Amino acid sequence: MELRRVTANGVDLNVALAGEGPAVLLLHGFPHTWHLWTDLLDGLAGRYRVIAPDLRGTGASTRAVGGYDAGTLATDAEALLAALGESSAAVVGIDAGAPPAFLLAMRRPDLVRRLVVMESLLGRLPGAEGFLAHGAPWWFGFHAVPGLAETVLTGHEAQYIDWFLDAGSLGEGVDPAVRDAFTRAYTGTEALRCAFSYYRALPESADQIQEAVGAGRLTVPTMAIGARPVGNALEQQLRPVADHLVGHVIEDCGHIIPLHRPEELLALLEPFLAPAGPTVDPRAGHV
Repeated sequence: MELRRVTANGVDLNVALAGEGPAVLLLHGFPHTWHLWTDLLDGLAGRYRVIAPDLRGTGASTRAVGGYDAGTLATDAEALLAALGESSAAVVGIDAGAPPAFLLAMRRPDLVRRLVVMESLLGRLPGAEGFLAHGAPWWFGFHAVPGLAETVLTGHEAQYIDWFLDAGSLGEGVDPAVRDAFTRAYTGTEALRCAFSYYRALPESADQIQEAVGAGRLTVPTMAIGARPVGNALEQQLRPVADHLVGHVIEDCGHIIPLHRPEELLALLEPFLAPAGPTVDPRAGHV
């Protein structure tokens, strides 16, 4: 594996690269960096060129003033693939990385050969009513208030990150080296501001998603993967707008699927990402 700094859409992205073959672009969420994919790199790099950036504002990437909406992040991803000389890629997004992955597939079906989205919601699309029956998770509102969360949390970043890692692994925790990488990445007021800018851009991202589905359908073969807490809500959102969709829920798995249940995730990804790919039944949603 190598780390490379790549300029894309006006920002410098820190990118982990491994393997050779068809490109697979991995887009993380909060509070993650490219280290989220640590346990998948070996399994994927034997067959693919794995591209795992720190998203705009996170990790060692540029702490940009703005551009944290899903549409701009999708443009970042498109520019990154172009800068690396890739004319097509399978795109995998989790949490905050899922909406830009979705928008990239909607905008550039010629570029995205396969789409995998995990443990996220897509704006205000119908289908997530059950998940949202008691309101959005508490931290969405906390993070959304400009200037509040970073003021409160500066100096207590490690404890805050630990809460998410513990909850996202159903209490099992993650490798200490990965935990430390996440903590370093989100320490300091400016790092936190960038992280919470994703949440502050959610209304704009939701509008972009609504506009995209109003203009056309998702034609790229897509897999939606859920765990706890999102379950099948993402699949239900995608079902009315996707031509080729298969959904899975990984049992006894927390939100940070790539770290909590990497073997189960690889077992789903490997046949789906294969260049020939499985046959996807758009009516039944089964492989």
